[in-house]
Amino acid sequence: MKTEDSHFDEIFQSVARKGKSRQGFIYRSFRAYLRFVHERFFYRNVYRVGKENIPPDGVPVLIVSNHQNCLNDPLGVLFTFKDRKLNILTRADVFAVHPAISFLLRKMGLLPAYRLNFEGEDALGKNKEIFYVLEKELISGRTILMYPEGMHQDKHWLGDFSLSYARMAFEAAERDDFQTEIFILPCCNHYSEYYDIQKDVLIKFGTPVSIKPYYELYRTRPRTAQRQVNAVIREQIIGMMLHATDLDNYEAIDFLRNTYGRKYAEDHGFKVACLPDKLQSDQIFLKKLEEAKVENASSIQQIFDDALKLEDELKRLKIRDDNFVNTSGRSAIIMSVIVIVVLFPVWLFSLWPNLFIYKAPVLVMRRVKDKMFHNSFLFGISVLITMPALYTLSFILAWVYANGWFAFIYAPALPWLGLFAWYYWKYAVRTWQNAHFCRVSATTAGRKVRDLRNSVYERLNNILNKYE
Repeated sequence: MKTEDSHFDEIFQSVARKGKSRQGFIYRSFRAYLRFVHERFFYRNVYRVGKENIPPDGVPVLIVSNHQNCLNDPLGVLFTFKDRKLNILTRADVFAVHPAISFLLRKMGLLPAYRLNFEGEDALGKNKEIFYVLEKELISGRTILMYPEGMHQDKHWLGDFSLSYARMAFEAAERDDFQTEIFILPCCNHYSEYYDIQKDVLIKFGTPVSIKPYYELYRTRPRTAQRQVNAVIREQIIGMMLHATDLDNYEAIDFLRNTYGRKYAEDHGFKVACLPDKLQSDQIFLKKLEEAKVENASSIQQIFDDALKLEDELKRLKIRDDNFVNTSGRSAIIMSVIVIVVLFPVWLFSLWPNLFIYKAPVLVMRRVKDKMFHNSFLFGISVLITMPALYTLSFILAWVYANGWFAFIYAPALPWLGLFAWYYWKYAVRTWQNAHFCRVSATTAGRKVRDLRNSVYERLNNILNKYE
């Protein structure tokens, strides 16, 4: 008897040869440049889990993902592939920013999706032509990426799905008289932090779901077939991502996840510095909180309320929760200050032109109310405009005012000098925080916030230990 995996293998091997897609040299070079900046300078670590689940190029695949961070979500998936063509359906308002941006997005395979709640009913008719193109691409063995939530979330939970992706998959199959087997591949994005550079991102792929077993149902009850497929896909995505269900207490839960959750992960054998490990620990932690709230609703709610008080006090005193665990002594702080002073000239040297590259997008970001766009603008403006322009200018200046050999050494070193500038600044800020904590912790306010923290952690320990 054939297993489901062996069936998939046969299908993949027989179909992969006929629908492979490749891009031209210029496009592949451009994408390689974007990927290099994205994964070496913009993010600290990019984790890709479940790549073995991705069907080979040439198999009709519709990737369906949660949406957490605007343009950075599709880029993370796009750069998973070396040179496969990927058609990405994304929110239409991104294309309205500027004609040049619209042109570049389309060249990268992004197509606009018009939404009733944002672009209005009149714009929905434009989707028909775009879906027709995508359906033809799909049955030709191409790969499509869609975000059924229709908007990105600024919190770790999965929003409602539009059934448009399931409808498109079935209509593509129907267009080919149900001769082509189409697969939907669940995917999720997860970030250690949304709004800054040199953070971690995780792209996780689930098990591909064939919609062929639903073809007969679709012939008679198309909406039912779409709903059943959607239920399977959502279940997989929720299982892969961090999905908070208690949205009324989300702020408190997220604060505890990022503070107490670090201790919880270490106590249970997870590596806090490894994002896949931390995600797995956070999933368990949230599940335990949900279980505890069912039987200890009042106690858990009081912990949530006190957690928010603790968060406010930490902000008011300008200290961090992890200062209570990783407290530097005076000698360590003095040594850090010496390092900062010694490296200060190197930091000054590294600011040109990297300070302008990082700060220039801020002028645009100030006009954008949705903070989830900020990192996308930071990456897009830097990689497309300021980095090429200012690094080229720096090379020319070095050539003119120094010599050719220096220019050829200096120019490639500029991005790495930018990383140095960034980490130097973070190190200096952390040193100031440590010194500030040493002063504040000895005050009455410092002792009160320590007592509140210990109380929250101790009560949380006592409750959660019952569910181990």
